[in-house]
Amino acid sequence: MAAQPEEVAPQDPDNEANWPSNYFNYFTEVEERFQKARGTGLFLMSPLDWALVEAWKNAGVPLEAVLRGVDVAFDKWRAKKKRGQNVNSVAYCSQAVMVEAQAIAGVAPSPGGRKESSAPFTLEALQSYLAVNAQQIRGQEGLAEIAASLEQLASDASALYHDLENLERRLTALEDKMIALVRSRQTDEQLFQVRHELDLQLRPYRGKMTAPQLAMLQKQYLERQLLESAGLPRLSLFYLR
Repeated sequence: MAAQPEEVAPQDPDNEANWPSNYFNYFTEVEERFQKARGTGLFLMSPLDWALVEAWKNAGVPLEAVLRGVDVAFDKWRAKKKRGQNVNSVAYCSQAVMVEAQAIAGVAPSPGGRKESSAPFTLEALQSYLAVNAQQIRGQEGLAEIAASLEQLASDASALYHDLENLERRLTALEDKMIALVRSRQTDEQLFQVRHELDLQLRPYRGKMTAPQLAMLQKQYLERQLLESAGLPRLSLFYLR
């Protein structure tokens, strides 16, 4: 088994490096780079792939490290005399991504304050996103309070639009609460089936990840599957695409 790269510590949420101008493009950039490196624009990333990308984002792994890692992983794969099967998961690139993240972590941040950057969506799009999510959640038993909070955020969107980092924190807190409520309603059999499916998908890639990386990936995957099965939306601005 290859030596594992040192674990990347999560960044301080108040650190300017954790809120880059390309924050909201994280998913899109990774998806496009992976498709380009793989040589096909028709390849659809799996729920496991999306959960892994989200885990990297939440751990503070810079987008640049992920993009470099994807390129490095594919370069090494193409250099092999016996390539075997095609690369069908972003998880194949996980070790290279962590190596690149460590390399970037060794570079001192540039001096100066936080750089101002405009949101990649309009105020109207933000208001609509919050209102539609609130409406979708209101129809679910026991989630009226969360729906009401989202409706209030939609009403205050014009003020919140100028402090998206604070809004993201609020949405993350609401989503955590919603996940806890929905999880409490699941049966033991439902939880077992989702974990069993996750274990099957992870099996080929366990050797490429450390225990903390696997734990974070499992958390993101289980939460994503939980909300999808309940017909509930993700609340983070990360999903306003």
